[in-house]
Amino acid sequence: MADWELRPASAADVEAVAELRAVVLRADLERLGRYDEQRVRQRLRDRFVPAHTWMIEVGGAFAGCVALRPAEDAHWLEHFYLSPHLQGSGIGTAVLRGLLEQCDRDGTLIRLQVLRGSAAQRLYERHGFTVDIEEPVDVFMVRRPA
Repeated sequence: MADWELRPASAADVEAVAELRAVVLRADLERLGRYDEQRVRQRLRDRFVPAHTWMIEVGGAFAGCVALRPAEDAHWLEHFYLSPHLQGSGIGTAVLRGLLEQCDRDGTLIRLQVLRGSAAQRLYERHGFTVDIEEPVDVFMVRRPA
């Protein structure tokens, strides 16, 4: 696994994250008949909150991001994207484990939304997430603290 680190996001990071989102989600959105080149980026811009987001850097360069947004009954794991060339390297798993350990210590329930049929769903299932609600395009998952 490459050396990586997390740093707090800033408003200036939004366009890099929007571009990465478009790349990472394209195949799944096309498979679901939902890919729109503008909308995929705009949805990220509309929902990007730097205060709850961390940038993943490998060798000092942007490689991905993850957000953990507090809500009334849980934290929402959002905008978890890793550059395609780094997927499968163990970085995403390490980032996820760190967030889950923090939520377990705090006794926090975690929710997330993933595209139906996405390989990411298997990653989340391996880490204790279970399906809460299935919709035609999205699957909502939940993980109770360990």
